[in-house]
Amino acid sequence: MIKLQRKKMLVIAAVTAVTTLMIVSFKPDDQQEPKKLKNIKVFPATATYNEVDHAMDEFKVELGVKCNYCHAPSKADPKKMDMASDENPKKDIARDMMRMTDELNKKYISLIPHADTVKVQAVTCNTCHRGVAKPNAPLPVQQKWPGPPPAAGTPPPPKQGK
Repeated sequence: MIKLQRKKMLVIAAVTAVTTLMIVSFKPDDQQEPKKLKNIKVFPATATYNEVDHAMDEFKVELGVKCNYCHAPSKADPKKMDMASDENPKKDIARDMMRMTDELNKKYISLIPHADTVKVQAVTCNTCHRGVAKPNAPLPVQQKWPGPPPAAGTPPPPKQGK
């Protein structure tokens, strides 16, 4: 009986030791090395990968484009983007646009009286682009009201044709 209990205790101790070693050997996701940014010229040096990635997502929406609009394909695997590459000239244009909007916001928008107490809209890519890659492109046609502008609370006119 005592031998049986010793065997059980040894098995439990062995399983516990193996489980502990396995848990300790795996590095949790939150302790992994953060992704390194390369070739950053406009974002601050303190910017994190997540901050830059979030800004890129905003650019894609505001310009109605995908990553390959500004980033060049990887030479090793053309199906992937080489985010650090400067081969695509649109990337330099994007950098100039980022500098321009930053300058507009710092030089002009920040000088609006009471800008500290009133919510003031900042200049963004969307200010000019409005969802299209080229800001001088005509905007999508919007539904027009027939005749003078409607009174407040008036429902939109019915769709014509069809």
